[in-house]
Amino acid sequence: MCFLGNSRTLKLGEGPVPLLTMAGTARHDREMAISAKRQLSTTSDPVERLRLQCLARGSSGIKGLSRTFRIMDDDNSRTLDLKEFLKGLNDYGVLIEKDEAHKLFQHFDRDGSGHIDFDEFLITLRPPMSNARKEVIMQAFRKLDKTGDGVITIEDLRGVYNAKHHPKYQNGEWTEEQVFRTFLDSFDSPDDKDGKVTKEEFVNYYCGVSASIESDVYFILMMRSAWKL
Repeated sequence: MCFLGNSRTLKLGEGPVPLLTMAGTARHDREMAISAKRQLSTTSDPVERLRLQCLARGSSGIKGLSRTFRIMDDDNSRTLDLKEFLKGLNDYGVLIEKDEAHKLFQHFDRDGSGHIDFDEFLITLRPPMSNARKEVIMQAFRKLDKTGDGVITIEDLRGVYNAKHHPKYQNGEWTEEQVFRTFLDSFDSPDDKDGKVTKEEFVNYYCGVSASIESDVYFILMMRSAWKL
């Protein structure tokens, strides 16, 4: 797959780029999962425990929980009541005592309305990131979102990538459509792949990757190199 940017051509089928863009880095992911599991045994704060359970699943952990809650938000109100919140945690396989889950809900239900703001919940749950990291993530998203509608689709990628350079296209294993779809699926939730990547999903994915990399300089260098920013 070729990335066409700033008059330079990047073949995603070659070199280290697929590891960086499509799956974070496998080594960082493993180290982060091990560290998160270890910290779980010593942490009592309910928000931190939920964050660690997500990170123990790797870079896509928080993104997957986000998708689970979004599916449950039938009326697109961007809010969750206690019943929806508990069901979402259960559906995603979060191991949490009922009392702890209630405390977690109360923590986010700041006005006592019986509902929590979905976006505020996710922002709090994401591992802290510096402004420099947030900005480079958004630069990458804007570059991929060719139409500027806030969602990355196969059509967006057609304006950015040449799928014919991907090794699996060249050997006949994948069609052009499969190359694009596989790329998008790497950012999507494992349980509900729809061929579209929202800004929220993209940021959630890279929040997970960011949590596995201590150095701002290394993270920003990785993003700039991967996306030719």
